[in-house]
Amino acid sequence: MFKRDVKTIREILLRNLRQQGLETPLLQKRLMDAWPDVAGEVIAGYTTNVRIYNQTLYVSISVPALRADLSMKRVELVKKLNDNVGSHVIADIRFC
Repeated sequence: MFKRDVKTIREILLRNLRQQGLETPLLQKRLMDAWPDVAGEVIAGYTTNVRIYNQTLYVSISVPALRADLSMKRVELVKKLNDNVGSHVIADIRFC
């Protein structure tokens, strides 16, 4: 008898996504979609735009006081967002 190399569907899909260069954009999209869950619905209500550029998440917040408050929680939010996705996608957050 021969030994079979059994892989899960998840492993196969992730390998194929990685080979085609689609893994990073998929993780970035998942991270941007996770912003309302991590930040909370109230903060998400004041969010006008979320985008990623060079491993930095740029979040447009319409209230200056909230922007200043969130700037002090950057490290915590980066960790929560990366943990939510399950991979190191961003290194920093900028609020504008």
